[in-house]
Amino acid sequence: MTSNGQGHDPYRLVVVSGGTSNPSSTRMLADRISARVGALAARRDAEVSVTVIDLRELATEITTALVSQLMGPKMTAAIDTLAAADGLVVAAPVYKAAPSGLLTSFFHVLDNDLLIAKPVILAATAGTSRHALVVDEQMRALFAFLRTMTVPTSLFAAAEDWNDTDLNKRIDRAALELMLLMESEFAHRVKAESWDSYQHTFGSAGGSEVGIDLDTDLMRLAAGG
Repeated sequence: MTSNGQGHDPYRLVVVSGGTSNPSSTRMLADRISARVGALAARRDAEVSVTVIDLRELATEITTALVSQLMGPKMTAAIDTLAAADGLVVAAPVYKAAPSGLLTSFFHVLDNDLLIAKPVILAATAGTSRHALVVDEQMRALFAFLRTMTVPTSLFAAAEDWNDTDLNKRIDRAALELMLLMESEFAHRVKAESWDSYQHTFGSAGGSEVGIDLDTDLMRLAAGG
């Protein structure tokens, strides 16, 4: 991401929606968030380009990747999109007190290094406010493992929240937090200045590990001999 002299190149915002119905309340919340980020950027003389990854369109390839580690063309394109993102909005429907398996499976098969330091808004929808803590108790833990920069404000919408002005206030707050993190270019600076200080799991970082000794007793044992 570079300055062009007249302003900043458009920030690349990627929306990951785990909604399965059409129309989907989860997608509606994600679109509402991304629209607020775009509007906020415009007020700050910046632009945001939005790309949506609709996981229901990747369901078959997610399942294949989960059981075989083989990535289909849609999964490969989604990974490339996430790698280039300046910020993410991740929205999940909640089923039985947990974010949807489709969404968690998608992030389970991604490279552990793919999202390091990227700013993320976490959001969820459900039919009842009984699920309101799912974002902080479960989704935030997953994205902490992936070493992202989740914004402080979590977003949750139950059926009764859609016309509540408090939801709009929380969306505005989360959008500003994401915008400030994108403006700081923290993720780009981490990759440029501090990448080698992270522990990169064997098999991650796109196969770029060069400091792993495969000829130790432990590594031979892990490889089956």
